[in-house]
Amino acid sequence: MARPKAELSEYERQRQENIAKTQALLRNLEMEAAQAGLAPTGRSAASSKPKSKSKKPAPKKIKEEDIGPRRTSSRLKGIEADSDKAKRKAEEEYELQKEADRAKRQRVSDAFNFGDIVVNGKGWDASGNWLSLVGPAKPHERTFTADHVKETTDKELRVLRERMTGLQLWEDFEPNEIKITPERIYAMGFHPTAEKPLVFAGDKLGNLGICDASQKASEVKVEDDDEDAENEGPNITTLKPHTRTIHTFQFSPHDQNALYSASYDSSVRKLDLAKGVAVEVYGPSDKSEDAPLSGVEISKDNANLLYFSTLDGRFGIYDMRTPSEKAAGLDIFHLSEKKIGGFSLHPEYPHLLATASLDRTLKIWDLRKINGKGEWRLPALVGEHESRLSVSHAAWNSAGQVATASYDDTVKIHDLSNCSDWKAGTSLSDAEMKPSVVIPHNNQTGRWVTILRAQWQENPQDGVQRFCIGNMNRFVDIYTAKGQQLAQLGGEGITAVPAVAKFHPTQDWVAAGTASGKLCLWM
Repeated sequence: MARPKAELSEYERQRQENIAKTQALLRNLEMEAAQAGLAPTGRSAASSKPKSKSKKPAPKKIKEEDIGPRRTSSRLKGIEADSDKAKRKAEEEYELQKEADRAKRQRVSDAFNFGDIVVNGKGWDASGNWLSLVGPAKPHERTFTADHVKETTDKELRVLRERMTGLQLWEDFEPNEIKITPERIYAMGFHPTAEKPLVFAGDKLGNLGICDASQKASEVKVEDDDEDAENEGPNITTLKPHTRTIHTFQFSPHDQNALYSASYDSSVRKLDLAKGVAVEVYGPSDKSEDAPLSGVEISKDNANLLYFSTLDGRFGIYDMRTPSEKAAGLDIFHLSEKKIGGFSLHPEYPHLLATASLDRTLKIWDLRKINGKGEWRLPALVGEHESRLSVSHAAWNSAGQVATASYDDTVKIHDLSNCSDWKAGTSLSDAEMKPSVVIPHNNQTGRWVTILRAQWQENPQDGVQRFCIGNMNRFVDIYTAKGQQLAQLGGEGITAVPAVAKFHPTQDWVAAGTASGKLCLWM
């Protein structure tokens, strides 16, 4: 006997009616879409099926930071649905979302660096400036060639160019064989002797490398038990007078055996080559004080006066006859709110000081006149020139010209040759401080290459003022004080930028160091 059919409850009957109405509505929508030509065709439907062939992966989307409020479950918070509390919560979330949307569109007035706001396309111009006249670095691509020498119509300039261009890399050893320091080179220089090229280099960890470039490859002995000796280079002596970066050093103009080195470990040491000792001649009285030094120089007029600059914008004069534990012989001036990258004294008039700073200025000071009292004491400011970006170094030559290199991709030469007539307290106008020569030059060293500095030859024997500076295309450039390029030194085996370049004081020898501690030497 058949079981009687159970009657549907009111709830179940209502539910099935709703399902039927929904299905009917979907069928009507499909029919209307087909009539309008919007329904999927068989081909497109087939193409929507997964294919066995691998597809090209979709490009990665840039993840945007979500600054809006996160939705949270009311049920987990114990908020009853359709209650006043739930309504207030919904209104609060709506207002928060409106505020977040408004913040996204809000104008920001602060200045931005491109590196802070770039979202995509990080392969843009390597110099960081599309309008730069020098463009990005192109390793081994010359911008000055033998054709420039041949086309020179000025006979004297042509002779000088031929001589400078004729300098050759040290023939006995290739640059990649001459590791003069263990780490990146920050300071480079020659001993003043003209008897032989004796090169010194200071590195990132406080090492001082010394290389006698008069030695021949045939004279270098290789130990029989040294099985790993490959590309055996010249004999090099390495000292470690400092615990941190040797930023700069100078041979005393009064004693060729005395080398003064300034370091980020806050000290200046005197290396006596004759006695073979290195002693600290200056350091903060408080040994725990961290005051990294960025420059050092000995006055030509007084062998006991030590001049130095710091990374926090101070300039100091110290009498080395004063006991180190006393501060009586120390005079400190706060010349800049930012780092002083380098300074120099005029070779003939050492009371004239040139400073280059991260605040984008070159400033000329007169140490003969001090203004103010206490911590506000300052030498008389003769004049200043502001560049578009930071100025890395300032260097006087004996003719009274100052060369600077800055991150606006220029080398500027300021002609102040009338400085011998300046009285104490002289003030120059902006027009008088304007550079006489501006040379386009790629100075975008980045993080891993030491900052490029224009360094004059101290005493050129032919009387022609000239300076050298590293080139990001892995050369060293040589220019005259008029901005005329004399040479672009390069050669085989240079695998990195010879960023730290220096002339011998009197000879036509140029030494340059790389970030890997290698020496490039032209003679």
